[in-house]
Amino acid sequence: MRDARLVLADGSVFDGELIGADPVNGVAAGEVVFNTVMSGYQEVITDPSYAGQIISFTYPHIGNYGVNDHDFESVRPFCRGVIVREMARRHSNQRAQDSLDAMLHRFGVSGIAGVDTRRLTRLLRDTGAMPGAFGTAGEAALHAAASAEKGTDGVDLVAQVTTPETYTVPASGPSPRRIVAFDFGIKTTILRHLSGLGTVVVVPASTSGADVLALQPDGVFLSNGPGDPAMVGYAVHTIAELLGQVPIFGICLGHQLLSRALGGLTFKLPFGHHGGNHPVRHEATGHVEITSQNHNFCVDPASLEGKVEVTHLNLNDLTNEGMRVLGAPAFSVQYHPEAGPGPHDSRYLFQMFDDLMVQHGSKAGA
Repeated sequence: MRDARLVLADGSVFDGELIGADPVNGVAAGEVVFNTVMSGYQEVITDPSYAGQIISFTYPHIGNYGVNDHDFESVRPFCRGVIVREMARRHSNQRAQDSLDAMLHRFGVSGIAGVDTRRLTRLLRDTGAMPGAFGTAGEAALHAAASAEKGTDGVDLVAQVTTPETYTVPASGPSPRRIVAFDFGIKTTILRHLSGLGTVVVVPASTSGADVLALQPDGVFLSNGPGDPAMVGYAVHTIAELLGQVPIFGICLGHQLLSRALGGLTFKLPFGHHGGNHPVRHEATGHVEITSQNHNFCVDPASLEGKVEVTHLNLNDLTNEGMRVLGAPAFSVQYHPEAGPGPHDSRYLFQMFDDLMVQHGSKAGA
């Protein structure tokens, strides 16, 4: 391995070794965030919601069970890079088809190992997610690249990850229902869950409301995705057109876009929620769910007063984690009930979406 260095926009420097692909001109730059999962690194790295970001894993030993084709959450990684304390020199698992390092090479993703990720995490926790750059270039060049990096604020990252054309995922069971899923950066595990409810027609993020209704869906799903929801105004406009006409279920970015379609506000969290162990309280029952989360922006519930009922609350920082729209068949959550990776406490939400479609009855636009 070759010596490498990570430099943050504030001038903080971390030494390490290069892993994965060689970065272009010796520099890989992006917004640095940390993720607290203890397993599931392949799903995290291939989640399109990380577009524009460099992922630092807090768990110290990464890559020990390799990677496999089934656990990809998208066709390729969209993240800008990976930071780890220690990369496993060899992997061992009956499901493994290759090493993590080989996967990074395959898709041209650079990484840095040997980094003091405890120090890095404490820094990001105290100062917030910030731009950074790593690679084999000199410290001055890396600092310049970090300072020039714009981060995820004010950028339409959805346009970079959405499908260019409509495609269909067949139902995995006998259900005759048809679900239109907006691809804002949709994960494969979500599609597996939705296909258990019916045939899923996945459409680009810019698809109009009229085109969606022409497909006569029983329900519309708003997917996860990267970046600033304020920059996806075209989707907000479409969702506003669909509200009240068809059952809607949103996850993560889909939750934020639904809130903006209702006239709500969103804001950026200091360092985001990225991990597989976040406690969320279901307000109707008081039950606490351990959840998988990956988002940087959050919904301001005060901006939606009288329009929604808050259904879920984050117990770490008391931020909004779920809502039900008053007067329309629509609900959403900020976290990831499909897991991939993470706990399965919240999978009941897919059944709630199925129940909502059954209650709504006839095809939209029919």
